[in-house]
Amino acid sequence: MFVEHENPDGPQVSQIALVRQGSQTATLQQVPLDPQSTLARQESVKGTGISTTLYRTSSGKNVARPFGGSPSMLKRTTSAKLPAITQEPPSTLVRNLSRTLSRSFSNKVHPGVPLKFGITQEEIKKLEGSFEELKKRGGVRVVMHALRITADRGVEGEPEEIKKRTESFGSNTYPEKKRKRFWQYVWEALQDETLLILIACAIVSLVVGLTTEDPKSGWYDGAGIAFAVICVVLVASISDWRQSLQFLELTAEKRKIYINCTRGGRRCKVLIFDLVVGDIVHLNVGDQIPGDGLLVEGQSLVIDESSMTGESDPMSKDDDHPFMLSGCKVLDGFGTMVVTAVGMNTEWGKVMATLSEDTDESTPLQERLDSLATTIGKIGLSIAVIVFVVLLIRFLATTDLKHFTGEDGRKIVDFFAIAVTIVVVAVPEGLPLAVTLTLAYSMSKMMDDRALVRHLQACETMGSATAICSDKTGTLTMNQMTVVNNWICGKLRKTIGFDEDVFTEGVVEIIFQSICLNTNGNVHFPTDETLPAEVSGTPTEIAVLTWGVKLGARFEEVKKDIKTVAVETFNSTKKRMGIIFRTKDGKPWLHWKGAAEIMLEHCTGYMQADGSVEPITEQRMEELQLIISAFANAALRTLCFAFREITEAEVESLTPEKLKAEGFPESNLTCLAIIGIKDPCRPGVPEAVAKCQSAGIIVRMVTGDNIQTAVAIATECGIYQEGGTAIEGKDFRVMTPEEQYEVLPNVQIYLWCTICVHTVVPISNTCTRKACKTQEYSHKCS
Repeated sequence: MFVEHENPDGPQVSQIALVRQGSQTATLQQVPLDPQSTLARQESVKGTGISTTLYRTSSGKNVARPFGGSPSMLKRTTSAKLPAITQEPPSTLVRNLSRTLSRSFSNKVHPGVPLKFGITQEEIKKLEGSFEELKKRGGVRVVMHALRITADRGVEGEPEEIKKRTESFGSNTYPEKKRKRFWQYVWEALQDETLLILIACAIVSLVVGLTTEDPKSGWYDGAGIAFAVICVVLVASISDWRQSLQFLELTAEKRKIYINCTRGGRRCKVLIFDLVVGDIVHLNVGDQIPGDGLLVEGQSLVIDESSMTGESDPMSKDDDHPFMLSGCKVLDGFGTMVVTAVGMNTEWGKVMATLSEDTDESTPLQERLDSLATTIGKIGLSIAVIVFVVLLIRFLATTDLKHFTGEDGRKIVDFFAIAVTIVVVAVPEGLPLAVTLTLAYSMSKMMDDRALVRHLQACETMGSATAICSDKTGTLTMNQMTVVNNWICGKLRKTIGFDEDVFTEGVVEIIFQSICLNTNGNVHFPTDETLPAEVSGTPTEIAVLTWGVKLGARFEEVKKDIKTVAVETFNSTKKRMGIIFRTKDGKPWLHWKGAAEIMLEHCTGYMQADGSVEPITEQRMEELQLIISAFANAALRTLCFAFREITEAEVESLTPEKLKAEGFPESNLTCLAIIGIKDPCRPGVPEAVAKCQSAGIIVRMVTGDNIQTAVAIATECGIYQEGGTAIEGKDFRVMTPEEQYEVLPNVQIYLWCTICVHTVVPISNTCTRKACKTQEYSHKCS
């Protein structure tokens, strides 16, 4: 057996990896070499049967170190494995050795061995948005090869490799905008109209006081006004400056987003700032794309690119449209992408660089008080002018101007001083100070309660709230889900695992397929068997997959030899997700997973432990519905697993257009299992709800669970009380505005509904019927 492998550092050298055993030869990876390359030297790894070859390119450059490593490195990596694999069949030998070599040398950075890439950032830029350029380059897989990664391994994640990729392609960070200096906040505070009037009054008062009165005491009034202005400016400036620092910390905290990546062949969560070019990123509905990249594989992937392109229509991503833009959101489907640009090299980074710093807006209270202060100031100024004019006219009418003396001039200045005094008294210089101090105090108190408020007007707005509509999962509950009850193949069980004398091997295989294939999550088993399996995905997927692991499912073993035909992703309308796949024998199967009460309507039979399928009679349907009700009344979320064999004709008829319009077949399903998932109530929620209710605030729960589960959890949280009602979105939608107004005061739970933009529904008990008729009512809840 021998291995030949060429270092890809040279531009004209490609990789060749061959494995021979006896008379059989298998190619691990082969790309034609430069025809002008010549053999320079061959080195053998003693005791392994492996030899490595050194080539000289047409430019005269020697190319060594196979897979980025020397023969001695190759020997250390493979010698321990050779005794175990040399007795294997050639196909198994090739697969095992390929995996060993790729894991050991494809991405790893060895001390003293430079990591070089077959593509530069400038070359990647030329590929962006141009499918023709990408095809010329050889496609997505060739770009991945040039980035020294594979789809199943990704970046190895070693510090030296991450450092090298960051040096070569940049980091996924944006330059911080220049912070405002303290004097800039002082200058902004001085732009207040009220303060400008006060400054003018202070100057005039000082001039008048020093010229017409005793200089020792005449400056008192002017200095007092100036001191008040200085206090207001300093307090406002310091408050805004501290607020900006706290908001910078808040922004940094908000940006700490973790991305699902594959590194070193295992799924893990990576901080978005640590993302590098070459990372394999897994995307699901609701995710924001963390960097520019290319689609590796995806199912029904739909992206909202309006923030980057201005196009309102969602974009479907597939092999013909593989370009992914940073900052865009996944609307539907799921997929895997390879990151080709991060940070300022992305289109999103260029947009971020052009954005100016957020400007602080006045709160509604500040605007009203500023308007009041300005109005009072204008009235005071008008009265002061009138008084000054009246006094001046009276003085001029009673004075002989031919004998105008200095004493007469001082009297005119006194008249002006009286006018200034009126202005000073009328203008509420303490009002801005009081508002600033109040808001600063409110913000500090909320910070003590671990509540970070980005916009202070939110505090004022919440002060007038009469109702709170809260999501359930992750808000009222901990979002830490666990399967605690299950009904499998006609048996209600709380035990984990299968009884071999009860469940046949075929039934167990179908159950494992339903759990492990119809999912967006992933399971990684560490090499150390004493460590628990690492499960990733949404909280619901984690609960289901963890349950599958406890049942004995081996994720990779179940997926082996399975070919996915099509996937229907989960959506809030259908409340289910499905997959069509082919098993090793080529037979197609359809598996569904979704809300139990909905899935059960499409099932005509259920599988028993011996593999037989029993029809769901009316009596059996009632029993299953009672099981679902029992789970729901125990505050458990219920999921149902169902499947059916699908014909080749049905598979061929599933065109993209038909899938988009109708989806997968939903009839004649066989029920496999029903599970109950517990999501415990978050500590402190009942107390918080009670405080809101004691303050006269109605707390309502909005959820996608069925009514029994919702009522049980709402009761546990203290939301659902005697006299309250729970209503589904479809029932609320068909009501007239008058009927909606009648039921709203008592509604405490909203089920399966969405709140539409530009929809106003009156919820205050103090609304009059006449006033409510002028409001716009929601007719779009789903």
